[in-house]
Amino acid sequence: MNTIIIDEEFKSLLPKLDKETLKLLEENILENGCRDSLVLWNGILIDGHNRYAICTKHDIPFNTVSKEFDSREEATIWIINTQVSRRNLSPTQLSYFRGLHYRADRKMVTNADGKNRRTEVDGQNVHQPKNQTTAEFLSELYKVNEKTIRRDSRGADAIDAIGKVSPEAKRMIIENEVKITKKELVEMSTLSKEEIAEIAARIEDGTYGKKRLDTQEDKGSSAPHTPLESKNHGASQAPAHPIDSALDGVRLLAAVISGISDSFTENLPKIRKVADRNKLKRELKSFIDMLTEIHSWI
Repeated sequence: MNTIIIDEEFKSLLPKLDKETLKLLEENILENGCRDSLVLWNGILIDGHNRYAICTKHDIPFNTVSKEFDSREEATIWIINTQVSRRNLSPTQLSYFRGLHYRADRKMVTNADGKNRRTEVDGQNVHQPKNQTTAEFLSELYKVNEKTIRRDSRGADAIDAIGKVSPEAKRMIIENEVKITKKELVEMSTLSKEEIAEIAARIEDGTYGKKRLDTQEDKGSSAPHTPLESKNHGASQAPAHPIDSALDGVRLLAAVISGISDSFTENLPKIRKVADRNKLKRELKSFIDMLTEIHSWI
C-alpha cells in the first residue's frame, strides 16, 4: 500500500473528537475492525483521520477509496460539505466553514480566461448560474444572507492568519475555547502580522477577552482586550479618558449583540429536539456572561 499523505491544512478542517467519543471509536474499531474506507485524493487523506490514527496505532488493516478533483479548492469544498452534513457543528465552526467555502468557491468560479468553471463536486455542490455571485449561491446553500457569507469569509481569513502564528490558538477559536465574536474576527482580518501574533499569544495564555485593571489613578477603568484595543491603543495602553472607555464598551456591546443575533438566526430554525434547545440556551448564557462583564466596567 502506498504511503498515505497527511495534509495539515485538510486535517485542521476536521473538528476534534472529545475524549469519550474518540475512546468509543477506538473500542469499536478494535472489536469490529475498520468498516468504513478512508478517503484519499491524490494520495492525500481527506476523510478518516481518526480512523487512520487508530488503525496505525493498533496495526489494524483498512480500505481506501479515491476521489477525483480538479483542484485543491474542490477537495476543500468536498471536505466542508462532508463535515457540515455529518456533524452538529457549533456556530463558530459553521461560520468558519462557510468562509472557507466562499474563498474556495471564488477561486473555482473563474479561470484565467474569465469563464465559469464550477462543476459538481462529487454530487454535493450544485451548479451556480452564470449571473449568480458566490455570495448569492452560498447564501441559498446555507440559508443565511449574503452579508453573513461575506463576513464569514473575513472571519475565516482572520482565523487562518492566527493559525499561521499559532495552530493552537486557531483550534481554541474554532472549538469555542475562547470567547470571541464574529465582529472581532472581522476586525482582526485588517490587523498587521504583529497585532495578529499578539492576539494569538493572548488566546493561548488565556488572557484574551479578560478584564485588565488600569493601575493609573487618573483613569481608574478596566476593559477587555479587543482587536480595536490592539490596533488603536496598544496592548498596554488604557483609554485616555473615561468617555473612551465607555465608547469601547459600547463597541463591544454591539459586537456581543451581533453575535447573539447571528447565533439565533442560524440555530433557531434547526431546533428539533431538547438537546438542540439546551445547546442554544448554553450559548445564550455565555452571551449573558459577556454582557455582565461589560456592565462591570463600562
